[in-house]
Parts: sequence; C-alpha cells; structure tokens
Amino acid sequence: MRSYITPCTVLASIWIKWAIGAGGYSGRDSPPMFGDYEAQRHWMEITRHLPISKWYTYDLQYWGLDYPPLTAYHSWLCGLIGSRINPSWFSLDASRGIESPESKVFMRATVLISDLLVYIPAVTMFCNIWHKDRSRRTQHIALLSLLFHPSLILIDSGHFQYNSVMLGLALHAMNLFALGYDFIGAICFVFSLGFKQMALYYAPAIGAYLLGKCLWLRPPFGLNHFTSLAFFTTGAFLTLFLPFLPPFSSLLSTSIFDPISRVFPFNRGLFEDKVANFWCASDVVFKWRNMRLLGRTGLLRLSTLFTAIGFAPAVYALLMTAWNRRQSLRDPPKTTSPPSTLSVSSAPTISSSNSTAHPPSPKIKSVEIAPPAVLPKQPCATLPLLPYALFTSSMSFFLFSFQVHEKSILLPLMPLTLLLSGSTSDSEVWEWGILVNNVSVFSMYPLLKKDGLGIQYVATTLLWNWLMGSPKRPKSLRHASLSFVQLLSLISYSTIILIHTLDLFTSPPARYPDLYTVLNVLISTSVFGLSWLWSIKRSMEVMWALGGFGSSKSSFAVGGTSGGSGHKKSAGSTIGGKGVIVKPPTSPRRSSSTISASASGSALGVNGRPSGLRANSRGDLIT
Repeated sequence: MRSYITPCTVLASIWIKWAIGAGGYSGRDSPPMFGDYEAQRHWMEITRHLPISKWYTYDLQYWGLDYPPLTAYHSWLCGLIGSRINPSWFSLDASRGIESPESKVFMRATVLISDLLVYIPAVTMFCNIWHKDRSRRTQHIALLSLLFHPSLILIDSGHFQYNSVMLGLALHAMNLFALGYDFIGAICFVFSLGFKQMALYYAPAIGAYLLGKCLWLRPPFGLNHFTSLAFFTTGAFLTLFLPFLPPFSSLLSTSIFDPISRVFPFNRGLFEDKVANFWCASDVVFKWRNMRLLGRTGLLRLSTLFTAIGFAPAVYALLMTAWNRRQSLRDPPKTTSPPSTLSVSSAPTISSSNSTAHPPSPKIKSVEIAPPAVLPKQPCATLPLLPYALFTSSMSFFLFSFQVHEKSILLPLMPLTLLLSGSTSDSEVWEWGILVNNVSVFSMYPLLKKDGLGIQYVATTLLWNWLMGSPKRPKSLRHASLSFVQLLSLISYSTIILIHTLDLFTSPPARYPDLYTVLNVLISTSVFGLSWLWSIKRSMEVMWALGGFGSSKSSFAVGGTSGGSGHKKSAGSTIGGKGVIVKPPTSPRRSSSTISASASGSALGVNGRPSGLRANSRGDLIT
C-alpha cells in the first residue's frame, strides 16, 4: 500500500492544480493589455512566427519578451505544438487577446506538463536524497508540503506563470550538489537562470557553496574543481545565448544586447505595485521615488548596497565554514605519539638449493598511513548550511533589490519549505516555515483577488495547513508562555483575519483607497524582515556547530563525534578520519551535547538527514 502513496500524492496535486486552472487568471476579460496569461501566450506567438533577431525587439509596447533565452525556447516549443493543434491560437497579431476555451485548456496543460517534467521529479528526488534515512512517513509529509504549496499553485496554475520550471531546475541543482555532482548541478542552476532571471536571488548562496567546496578540497583537487566548474558554467551560458553570439549573431542578425537589455530593465521603477518589501513598506514615510536627490541611479545603487549587505552573512558562513573545516583537516591535533605506521611483511623466500632450510626472517618495512583525501565527488561539509543560505540570500533580494514583483516571494519560500519538510512540529524551523508560508500567500492576496482567485486562495491555504497539522495549540501555552515566533504568529494571524474581515464587509475610506493593501504590505514586510534576521541567526548556529568559526570549543573533533568537553558539538554527518563522511552511530538515546544528523530540527544534513539545532535553557545547542 505504501508504494502507492507517492503516485497518489502526485496525482492529487495535479488534480488540484487542474481544478485551480478552471478559475480566473491574470488579465481575464481585461482588454487591451490583458495580463500575464496573454503575455505568455503572446511570447509563444512571436517565437513561433518571427526570426530570433526579432524575439526581443518586436512591438515592445505589447508584452515584449523580457525573460532569458530558455523561456523563449520553451515558448517556441509550446507555440509550435499549439499551432499544430489549432493555428488560430497563435497566429501573428491576429490572435492577440484570444481566450477561447480550447486555447485556455492548452495553455493550462503546458503549465502542468512543464511541472510534471521538471518540478515534480525534483521534489521527489529531494525527498529520496535529503530524507533517505528518515521514515517513509516523513518523506511523504515532505512530499505533501512541497507539492501542495499554496503560493506556487495559485501563481502558476491560477494567475498563470511557469515558476515551477525555474524552481525545479534550482532544486535539481541542490539535489546534485548533495550527491557530489557539482558540474551537472551548476549546469542545472545556469538553466534555472536561463529560464527566469529571478533565479539570480539564489546565485550568491550557490556561488559561495561551490567556491567553498573548492576551498574545502585538498590540492590539487580544489583548483581542478574550480577550473572545471568555470568551464561547465561558461559552456552552459554560451549554449543558452549561442544564437546571440558571434558568429551566429552575424548570420541571424541578432545582438547579445537585445536579451540583456530586456532581462534587466533598470529603466523601470524601484518596486512594482504594492509588493511586501522594504522599499514599498518604507515608502509610506520616505516617498523614495519622489526623492530628487537620489534619482533612479541613486536608488539603484542604494538597493544594490542593501541587497549585498543582506546576503553577505550567508556568503560568509559558507566560505568561512569551508575554509575552517579545510584547515582542521590539514592541521590534525598535535600529539606526542609517533605517526601511525603499518608493518608490512615481505613474502618469505625459500632457497631452491636447500628446500628444507628455515625461511629467512621476513623483512619488515614501515609504511606511514596518509590521511584519506577529501574527494570531489563528496558533498561539501557546508551542505547543511546551503538551504539557510539560499533563504537568506533570496529573502535579501526580495526585501531590498531593485524592481521586485510580489510573485518573487516564491524564491525564498522554496528553501524554507525544504527545511520545513524535514522538521518536526515542535521545532523552531517548523513554526517559522508555517508562518512565512501563510504570510506569503496573504501578501499576494491583492493580486489573487484581482484575478478572481479569492475562493481558491482560501481553499488551498486551509488545505495546506491541514496537511501540515497547523494551526496547533503550542505546548508552552499551557504554561502561559509563548516563544517569540509563536507570539508573532498569533499577532500576524489575528491581524490577517481582521484585515480580511474589514475587506469583506467594509470599503476603505475614500481618502485612503489602498488602506487594506498598505496594511497587508506592512504586516507581510515585518514578518519577512524578521524571518530574514532569524535565518542569519540560524545560519550562525549551524556554522558554529559545523566548526565554521574555527574554535576548538565550537568545532567537532576530526575523527568523529567529539569527546571530552560537553561544549563540543557534532553537526550533520560526522566526519570520520580525515574528512571521510560517515554516518553517526545510532543509539536509542543520544547525548544532549551532540547535534545529531537525525534530530528534530532543521539543517539538512550531508547524508540527507536533518541536523536539528535547538537551544536549551542554558543556551547550549542540543538535539
């Protein structure tokens, strides 16, 4: 019976997505520009009928193509197939605004098929790799949390986009990193960037992880690994942009500046509509876009600075942990005992002239045992930090970067939901994951309401929370005490219910027509900002547990779980010998001074097991 759970879960998620697709979408019955649905259909139209040289320049006032080449190739393929079924769906110019039932069925089907080919296999692979040592029940719950994700379902299958392709390719990269296939993983991430430029939100964390692994590997592996990564990454980018590069650009009359200028539209505003980020929330007071002193260039530089400061802790944690772990492998603890030697006896030789004579004494030679090298096919010791770094980096981009859409919250949600999928309901990660997921879908409510997806918004949010076992009564409530995140959840949910009630039964004042939307932005931005700060704090805890600070009191001893002082910790999979990854010993009861790979917390371990980190009353990290 258990063998049917995964396929039944996948089929159920497909059915729900198809049911959501029967509702409204972006720009429905809204001429002349319509919305994102028409934009995606129009791109299929122009890539199907126009030469590549005009893909990024044709009638830019009507939904000009502004995504990287992989989206264009995907649109071309979908348009080609659709034109074979019914040419009128994608006839050049004449098909603008077409909303026939048959064309909508085809468009919805392209989203589901893309989801089936990219995102669902990535999620299934994640559960099998990162949770391979967990129970089947845990793996199934992880699958449910990722496939029934309300924000992604509502945006892709409701509003209409293909975000699951971008996220699926990024998740494939993570899975391959966990298996040690860094080169293929890097190619997958380049393809994610090549599909949607918003995958750039993950780039600092991915780049720091791969660079950190080059530092972690012993010479000559590190330099060779870096060179190979540069080769495969550059090759993947060149392949995607090949039609826009010489000599093909001359033959096809294309230019590399055509897609670049469309992909990075710096001539737009600081933020889009009412997005729940720092700039929109603080614009209530500062009115950034009216500051002549800064101007557009000044705002661009300021947002870039804030974004870099925001993701810097994630990059620091990955690089410093990799470096200090490498140093601990290169410099083993000092000992007064002589180096280990292996006595090897040479085979005794028997003289042919005197076969009855005693064989000579065996020759003894000492061979010094060299520590086993860290191999490139192993995942880096910083792998448990990667999901946290991805969340910190992407949330930093969402909060502080230039020209952010409300739909971009999907990028921070993926790594946080990955962490949530391996945690228990009494862990801090679970509480933050549930809160941020719920607030994220709430932050997109004005957009979903505009698309006519209000009922779907309520239904999918309640379904996901029910599957996750939320809301639940905190155990600490019986003792009249709440943790910070529990108190924040209580305040946030109460405010959300109040805003929805007011929006349902009363109209905003004529003087403040966007009152409810602004309140939405302020509440959502506050939660997102606090979750970003929490992720930095959490990354520092995991970094300390992995020995990233280089202190003998914070790093675990080379050769396995540290012994002696109760202040020494072990995180993720223990490191046996000189960097060889081994599973921690299993026992019915584990020491509270050890951070185990199968504990109830959050950091996803090197061997696919979450390494749970919590603090006891004394502030010590325990399982």
